[in-house]
Amino acid sequence: MEEKELLESEEKYLARLRTIVEETIEQEKLIINNLLNPPSEMLTRGQKISDKMASFGGSWKFIISFAVVLIAWIVLNIAMATTAFDPYPFILLNLVLSCLAAIQAPIIMMSQNRLEEKDRKRSENDYLINLKAEIQIRSLHQKMDLLIEEQIKTLFESQAKQMEILKKLEEKSELR
Repeated sequence: MEEKELLESEEKYLARLRTIVEETIEQEKLIINNLLNPPSEMLTRGQKISDKMASFGGSWKFIISFAVVLIAWIVLNIAMATTAFDPYPFILLNLVLSCLAAIQAPIIMMSQNRLEEKDRKRSENDYLINLKAEIQIRSLHQKMDLLIEEQIKTLFESQAKQMEILKKLEEKSELR
């Protein structure tokens, strides 16, 4: 009789553990799927060009080459003095610089928008990883609670058995 009760209690315990594990696996399915299969990034031709231009426009290579072109433009126009294609106030140079700035600014903004979108996706991924960790921690807490509950139950049962044995011993000692 006692063995049957022990087996039944063990089966209930295992069933509860199995339920906890199944719930945890179910909760993690979506998260794991999103982490293993992130959406691939499809770039348009314009996005690729804007990324390349923004990376070049924000480099030392661009700054140095642009400084060389500006200095060459100014020196050439000063040296040619009478036949210069852009005399001293350098109005044509100002026009070229304004056009360059007008074109370069939106291109850099497009690239920054794409980087912002990448950062947003990366933070969503971090959130999913944290959520998965939280689910696993909850599952562990449930398993620990179940283990503690079973240990307390076992302790009470063994204490009850000890009390029965003590009563029997006490009765035997009184009979003598």
